[in-house]
Amino acid sequence: MTDTPRNPGDHTSSDGQPSPRNPGSHTPWTGQPTPQNPGGSTPPAGGGQPPYGAGGPLQGPDGWQSPPPLGDPKAKGFFGALFDFSFNHFVTPIIVKIVYILVLVALVIGWLIAVITGFAQNVGIGLVFLIIGAIGVIVYLALIRMTLELYLSIVRMSEDIHHRLPRG
Repeated sequence: MTDTPRNPGDHTSSDGQPSPRNPGSHTPWTGQPTPQNPGGSTPPAGGGQPPYGAGGPLQGPDGWQSPPPLGDPKAKGFFGALFDFSFNHFVTPIIVKIVYILVLVALVIGWLIAVITGFAQNVGIGLVFLIIGAIGVIVYLALIRMTLELYLSIVRMSEDIHHRLPRG
């Protein structure tokens, strides 16, 4: 009785019995077509697991989890969300792109002014502002981006929770 698999993921012996290594002969889910899983797109019925994030309690018509919709289809726009005193609509998803662009432009303009002023004073100071200033701009821009993403993710979680709550 040899223990060589005939197909990848098929752990049965040559006589068709489950191998001692894998007594239940569960085929691990690889996403590749196998005799038990000819399509290769869904895990086999008796074994393996779908990849992380697939499946779960909220499944679409094709059996896979659909991502939550982005934004509110009934959004009021910038001014509608800004003057929504019941706070049912959020202004953050609307303005986060604008704030990021304004911060980027302000950082680049500030860096260019520092470089020009540095070169006007001394070539050495100008080179320091050119190199060290660029690194500072990139680091500061990354921190601003992470902060804006944090704000946006909190708002999206709140919108998602709000849409999942039962209407009463």
